[in-house]
Amino acid sequence: MAADVKLTPLGAMVLALLREGDMHPYEMMRLLRQRRDDRMIKVTNGTFYHTVGRLEREGLIAEVGVDRDGNRPERTTYTLQPAASDVLEDWVRGGLSRTDRSPEFRVALAEAHNLPRAEVLELIGGRRAALAAEADALGTALAGAHDRGVLPQYLIEADRHVALLRAELVWTDGFLASLADLSYAWGDDELSTEHRAAEAAKRKAASE
Repeated sequence: MAADVKLTPLGAMVLALLREGDMHPYEMMRLLRQRRDDRMIKVTNGTFYHTVGRLEREGLIAEVGVDRDGNRPERTTYTLQPAASDVLEDWVRGGLSRTDRSPEFRVALAEAHNLPRAEVLELIGGRRAALAAEADALGTALAGAHDRGVLPQYLIEADRHVALLRAELVWTDGFLASLADLSYAWGDDELSTEHRAAEAAKRKAASE
């Protein structure tokens, strides 16, 4: 069943969180909000718990324990199932190829570190080529419209679109240059001991 799952951006974020370690939903939501990842997609308690339930039904996550601390409600802890990592990585690959500035691309970019450096360079490089072609085509069309005497007031949105595409290309070139530099830490294996300790402390605080 897991191979046929169509992840939502929130589903991908849940799997990525559990890749860091087993957690209960309250902990996951606190981490999302602490990291400001909820700026990419709207996260409510209802949609979050629905997503967790769906992932469990689809065999991507499973319960590993239920805890109760004092008068607090019971908290169910979840863990990743074997198929989950492949499903997440496939979703990130698809999201990184998108050029429509969708939530899928933003979340995929946030989770790109789950893929090897060389693969991300290739995927983002391919996306850059598509963005450049779109910017060139729209820029040519916009110049032609100006040449034909079309008033600027009718071309505002197209002009903004070209400007955004060109800004995205500038950012993309900078990111590709950074990622190609091997001193740019990438993936869990390249994290420093200090960073691991800091993230573990944040996770512990979020679980309480």
